[in-house]
Amino acid sequence: MRGSGPSPGRRVKRATAAVVATTALALSACGSDEEGEAAQREPTVELPDLSGESLEVGAVWTGAERDNFVRVTEEFERRTGASVTVVPSGDNVSQFVGTKIEGGAPPDVVMVPQPGVLREFADNGWIAPLGETTRAQLDANYTEGWQQLAAGGDGDLYGVYVKAANKSLVWYSSTAFDYAGVSAPDTWDAFVDTAWTVWESGTTPVSVAGGDGWTLTDWFENIYLSQAGPEMYDRLAAHEIPWTDESVTEALTTLGELFGEGRLLLGGQSGSLQTDFPTSVTNTFSNLTTPDAGMVFEADFVGSVITDNTDAEVGVDARVFPFPAVGAGDPPVVSAGDAAVAVAPDGEMSEAQEAFLTYLASTDAAAIWAEPGGFVSPNKSLEFDVYPNDVQRGIAEALIAAGDDFRFDMSDQTPAAFGGTTGQGMWQGLQNFLRDPDDIERAQEYLESQAADAYGH
Repeated sequence: MRGSGPSPGRRVKRATAAVVATTALALSACGSDEEGEAAQREPTVELPDLSGESLEVGAVWTGAERDNFVRVTEEFERRTGASVTVVPSGDNVSQFVGTKIEGGAPPDVVMVPQPGVLREFADNGWIAPLGETTRAQLDANYTEGWQQLAAGGDGDLYGVYVKAANKSLVWYSSTAFDYAGVSAPDTWDAFVDTAWTVWESGTTPVSVAGGDGWTLTDWFENIYLSQAGPEMYDRLAAHEIPWTDESVTEALTTLGELFGEGRLLLGGQSGSLQTDFPTSVTNTFSNLTTPDAGMVFEADFVGSVITDNTDAEVGVDARVFPFPAVGAGDPPVVSAGDAAVAVAPDGEMSEAQEAFLTYLASTDAAAIWAEPGGFVSPNKSLEFDVYPNDVQRGIAEALIAAGDDFRFDMSDQTPAAFGGTTGQGMWQGLQNFLRDPDDIERAQEYLESQAADAYGH
């Protein structure tokens, strides 16, 4: 199923050199990691009395991410008297919601990580357009680009982007880099050279979460955006060019410089395919004196995994640099996010659903969510002092400074069958590539076959 609206990547512009420079500057600061003690804030949005009402909210988050979200829902409960239950949606949100609707017990709100899936939900009549109070909060706190990412094919807005992610970050162990005598690289060639130097020092350079196919799409997207450029990125996202295109061959060849060298990957290719995302982070930061891996690539939410599951201090033991530029291209800026939508197959949004979405669009909810770390809000009205350390503040400031100058995660823009489903599409195709990085042609043929089926042509 394909949404009929234009691709979100077409609504936003290329990341400018100024934004990239700002990001690099912000992320290069070591930071003191002092706790950001946000002052007690007066509520910015009025919420109704919902005593006796209950809401079920579906979300993919687990561990620290889920715990931080529960803190947000608990404040909503305190202020309204409503009861909120958070239930796991799993990675396949489309299947989760569809099955629940068929069973007659859909969740009231669900967090959707893919704009393509949100448009499918809107086209299917599964979700309701936003109400006036929620729209008012969006107009006050969000740029046009972040609002329009939640538009359906009919042009109405259906969701609130509550979380954003900078997916162009590489986190590294200070111990590993110091021992190897290397610094943060700014080009892909320098990145590969750095990896080999770290390996020669006795530490495996990179921990790859190949067990989670979505992380592999992020590797590919950053390389492709930098190497092929934003216009080609948009065309591939819309399947206007095939996955057998030479530009894809070049990107996979570049990625193969890392994935094709088993010595550079913790556990080699086979071990990487058995490593999930949280483990890839703890592999890098659990042992502060002799780390198992020197680097791990993923978004700003790596910070919450570090804080929750290791003794590493973000900004001291764990540092971060922007994903390096590939060839003559610019450093990539790939963003992602999660949108809250009201599930309403009958077309009617309840007062409790609208109140919850309005709350999520306010700085009240964003501030609570930001305080523990590992979270970045696209809410431009949120004060940066709520973030817990300089690294988190730098990532948030760079996101807000970028405005609408970003490219959204490619896999999230595609039909769910291709970009967001375990065991098929991009997830499976790139796992196949990690398993056998020498057979680029076979990987491309699989990806194109899957894309053709998902896009219906």
